This record gives sequence, structure tokens and C-alpha cells, in this order.
Amino acid sequence: MKYLCFGYYNKGKFDGMTESERNAMFDTCFEYDDHLRASGHWAGGEALQGPETALTLYWKNGKVATTDGPYAETKEQLGGIQTLEARDLNHAIQLVSQLPGFKYGLGPIEIRPVVDLTEMMKESEQRRRRKDASR
Repeated sequence: MKYLCFGYYNKGKFDGMTESERNAMFDTCFEYDDHLRASGHWAGGEALQGPETALTLYWKNGKVATTDGPYAETKEQLGGIQTLEARDLNHAIQLVSQLPGFKYGLGPIEIRPVVDLTEMMKESEQRRRRKDASR
């Protein structure tokens, strides 16, 4: 089963680290990512640029409107996402609790199971085909 992990970080704490401390943290994080790849648990992941680069879209008065910045204004901001392959939620928790970035205390990590939409997409495709055929 796939689990999406949202890694949040406290920018103030990160900015307070020395370059040497950040490099050591990144090195241990990338080493653990290599371990996840080798063991078949890595299904993808990306780091995000800072929250000051975010743009939030929403629907207002029948059209798209935007706001600069992230959707949530909090001390911890979303710093990246990772997709893991795990047997179940307990296994995902075990894998995430070993993430070095998590151990550095930069912020929490939210884990959510990924919904398999394969069947729903097939059903939708069939409905759309029938609708097109009846025209």
C-alpha cells in the first residue's frame, strides 16, 4: 500500500543550524532515502521551495482567485512530500520514524494512505463512453 508523507519544518530552527549541521543532516537523510530505494519502500518524493514561493488558488465569485503564500499560515510549513510503499500503516510509521530529518526535530510528518482510484476511473471512463455513444 502507498502512503504519502508530508514533511513539515520549522524554518527558524532550520535557519539556526550551521552549514555543517545542515550538510550532516542532508547526508544522513539522503543515505536513508538510498536505503528506502534499495529495500523497495521508496515510491517517490520531492523537496519544496520555501513557503514564500507558494501561490494558493481558490474559487471566488465564479472564477479562480489567488493569494500569495501557502494555504495555512503556521510556524511549520510543508517542506516536502514522500511516497512510501509499506505493508500497512504500522509499517509506514516504522519507516517514517527512522527518517533522519524527523529525528533532527525540524517538524512533524503527516502520513496518509493513498486512495487507489483505478476502479473509480474505469467506471467513470465507461460512463463517459456510454454518454458519448448516445450523442
